Formats: sequence, structure tokens, C-alpha cells
Amino acid sequence: MVVGIDNNAAPVPLLLPTSPPQALLERLKDYGQEDAFALWDELSPEDRHLLVKDIESLDLSRIDRIIRCSLRSQGLPVAAIEPVPESCVPLVEERTMEERERWWKMGLKVISEDKLAVLLLSGGQGTRLGSSDPKGCFNIGLPSGKSLFQLQAERILCVQRLAAQGVNEGSAGSVTIHWYIMTSPFTDDATRKFFESHKYFGLEADQVTFFQQGTIPCISKDGRYIMENPFKAAKSPDGNGGVYAGSRMQVRVADPTFLGYFIDKGVASAEKVVRKAYPQEKVGVFVRRGKGGPLTVVEYSELDPSLASAINQQTGRRRFCWSNVCLHMFTLDFLNQVANGIEKDSILVIYHLAEKKVPSIHGYTMGLKLEQFIFDAFPYAPSTALFEEEFAPVKNANGSNYDTSDSARLLVLRLHARWVVAAGGFLTHSVPLYATGVEVSPLCSHAGENLESICRGRTFHAPCEIAF
Repeated sequence: MVVGIDNNAAPVPLLLPTSPPQALLERLKDYGQEDAFALWDELSPEDRHLLVKDIESLDLSRIDRIIRCSLRSQGLPVAAIEPVPESCVPLVEERTMEERERWWKMGLKVISEDKLAVLLLSGGQGTRLGSSDPKGCFNIGLPSGKSLFQLQAERILCVQRLAAQGVNEGSAGSVTIHWYIMTSPFTDDATRKFFESHKYFGLEADQVTFFQQGTIPCISKDGRYIMENPFKAAKSPDGNGGVYAGSRMQVRVADPTFLGYFIDKGVASAEKVVRKAYPQEKVGVFVRRGKGGPLTVVEYSELDPSLASAINQQTGRRRFCWSNVCLHMFTLDFLNQVANGIEKDSILVIYHLAEKKVPSIHGYTMGLKLEQFIFDAFPYAPSTALFEEEFAPVKNANGSNYDTSDSARLLVLRLHARWVVAAGGFLTHSVPLYATGVEVSPLCSHAGENLESICRGRTFHAPCEIAF
């Protein structure tokens, strides 16, 4: 502890205990983690202070329960998985104009009543994209040069305007969609500063809430904490840190059509899905646990390769084909039910164990990282619906074979070019049209609507941005 300091006197050294705090050591022994203090005698007073603070910051009983349950679940038999029938998913090409219009209006009505909030999982860095910044700061090279964060913010602004106009018959009413952004210890400061420096991209500062995801100690195979250095346990994000919905270029944030579908079905949760591009694609797939069992997700690392490649003989398509792209819709009642159940231990959500290299006192060593995902709660939903979506992921740096910023940019440019042509516009281009297109600002249109007044009879030279 620090004893009284007089600002005018000479510095007084920290007076710290020469042995570990007895109560804390006893608690560690209760959970088999007393090795965290193994190097106590070799530490300086300052490092001892840091070690005590680090261990005191941990919820030891909760972490012990997570570790024991997760290790115990390894190797236990689980219900066989069944593919989700294609008939359960309304395909993009099979939706009628009447359905789209009805869902769109239903969604806008609910948004106009301020009953929708958006949660963005933004804990990951753009390491695979060649950047250490949060992925949302990434510019994929659209004509506008906008970042992923800006594109999403402007889509929210657009939906707010559409909802206000719908309820007020064209007048400018006030609708607010609150945006919750989950960061991680690695992205929190940079994300906040990025939004501040860009004046929240036109949103009100008080409608954007940032919060950090948790971290949890990395463990050895026998469940003991791995120490990153003598005075700090190695930790990793406790789930969804590498998942970032904003790195999907065609994501329709606060999508009125999806919201209307969700309400129309009367379900507790709904998930957007896309067909898996190829068997080895690193993305989880939706399955049913047991015949007619609950809907859940199996991660690509947990899916047997033979099942990943299995073909439905009737359709000629893959049996396990519906990818989880982390685009979900939940009722608040369901989220409260899950949160309360986890808090009271009436819902036990097992953490996934991922064997990865972990920094340790002895250099990098193989250890276990514990991760919990949003989809772990799906089996507890009383009802769930799936919804096919168009998709343009950005996962890898340019030069990779799949899911690069170049491939995502082209998908967006081509989609928006179709919108412009459908709205009566014309395109000229100096390179083949398959290699270019136009970008429609999210402030102009959310999903291709209301472009006739901007585009009809006009010619645009690709590539370019079409804005107000």
C-alpha cells in the first residue's frame, strides 16, 4: 500500500508486503491457481504491486466455473447435427414484390417508434488486411474513400430519415436509432478517437455508445493460468473479438426489410445467412442439433471435412450450406432472458476452447483461449427464422484468393450499378463494366430505393460516387 505522500517532501518509496496477501493467496489455492504467485520472491516491489492488482481484477469464482465446465465438456458426446433444409430459408430470388414492400413498411414503422437499436461487434483489428487499426477504420478503395464505420453510420442516418418520412408523410420528423459499438482493449481508444475526429459521421454523439468486451485468462491444458510475464496473467478477448459485422461491405445496417420479416414471423431471433462459397471457407454454418432439434452454429474448425463437402443428392448443392455471417435480430425479451439465465446459472453457456499460441514467461507456448459467441445462445431461443442475404465480406488482404477488399469493392460497385440502371440512369466506362461500377452514397439510398429523381435520364462515368 502507499503511505501518505506530501507533495513538498521527498518521494516516499512504496511499502509493499514481503509475502503475497494471505487472503488472496488462499482464494487462488481454492481454485488451484496459486502458481500465479510462484515468482513472487523474484519480483521488485513495483512488480509485486502490479501482480496483486492483476489478480484482484479477476472474478476468480466465475472464471473457475467457466474453466471447469468448458474442460469437462471436451470429449463428451453431443447430439448429431442435421442440415437446415433449404425450404426453411426464404431465398432472395423467391421473395415477391408484395412481401418485400410489406416487410419494408413494417420495419420502417417499428423504427419510427424508436424500437430498434443496432449492436456492432468491433473488437477485431485489421491485421489480416495489413493494418493494426480497428477494421472499421479500413478504406476498401471505393470512389468516395469512405471507411467502413462511415458507410454504416450513413446507412443509419438514411434509415432514420426514411422512417421519419414514412410516419410523417414526407415531413422531417425525428427518429433515433441508438448504436452500441463493442470494442476490445486493442481497439477501444482508437475507435473512440476515430469517431470523435470525424464528428460521429453526422450522428449525434449521445446516440453512439462504446463499451469494451471482456477478457479472460488463457489456460494450460490442465486449466492453470498462463502467465504472460511474472506479474500478469496472459488474457484474450472472451469471444467475438475477431468478429466484425462492419467488415461486410453489403451489410444493410438497421435493414427495414429484415426487421419487417422478423416481426412478421413473430420469432425471438432471426439470422441472415448466405450460401457457403466453398467447402473449406472459414465460416460457421447453421445446423440443427439432433433431428428437429434447436438451431445452432457449428464453427468451421468443428465441422468434419466430410460433412463440409457433403452434397444434397436432390439439389446438387452442399448439405451444410447456410453460413453464419453474424447478422442477427433479437427481441429485447429474449436477450434479457438469456442474460438473467446466465447470471443465475439457469443457462449454462459453455465456452469454446481454441488451442493457440499464447505469450508466456517462457516465450510463446501452446495454450487454450476461451471464447463465447453470440450464437451460443441460439438453442435457448423459443423460435428462430433464417433470411438469405447478399454479402460482400472483407477478411483478407489483396492478393488472397477470396474475400479481399478488391473483391468486396467490385461486388458493391456492380450492385449499385444495377440500382442506377433500374432507376433509369446510364453508365459509361473506360474499362470493362465487369471490372468497375458506381457507388451510391448510403445517404441517397439504403437498398436502391428513391434513386429515380437522381438517376433518371442521367449518364454517370464509372467509377464514381453518386451523392446528393
